Amino acid sequence: MTALIIILVLVGIAVMYVISTQRELVKMDELCQNALSQIGVQLTSRWDLIQALVKMVEKYSQHEHDTLQDVIAQRVGSPVKTAADVNNQEKVMMSVIGRIQAVAEQYPDLKAIEAYQNAMGEMKNYEENVRKSRMIYNDTATKMNRMVRQFPSNLVANLLHFGLREYLQVEEQKKDYPAI
Repeated sequence: MTALIIILVLVGIAVMYVISTQRELVKMDELCQNALSQIGVQLTSRWDLIQALVKMVEKYSQHEHDTLQDVIAQRVGSPVKTAADVNNQEKVMMSVIGRIQAVAEQYPDLKAIEAYQNAMGEMKNYEENVRKSRMIYNDTATKMNRMVRQFPSNLVANLLHFGLREYLQVEEQKKDYPAI
């Protein structure tokens, strides 16, 4: 009889551990999803700002305007569901911003327009917001990955199919990002 009570208590403790670990894994998973969503919001805002810059470029270079419009049309609204999505959008965005800056260098009048200067200042703010959002995501992914890898929570994570989260990396070209 005592053995049965001990077994029931141990089973109860195990069940409570599985439930609490599952709840913590779900919480961490949701935080990772939320952090990616926040990055997506910031990226969309940056694309909107880039769209305004492209409209300013239109007066100076129709060819660049048309090319950049095509790139933006393909990217705006692209969902950010994984770290790879964020990295892909970053690569394209850097290319577009570099081309806008090249046009601005060719046409000093464009650089002198107050709206252009304001937009480039706003771009700095968005860059900072995205940087912070990326840090939050990586911190959250670290916590999630720790739970998924450490014993004994890894047993529950594997049982419930929770996997490791990919980290956002700084691309080599991002390290040489043109000054805005």
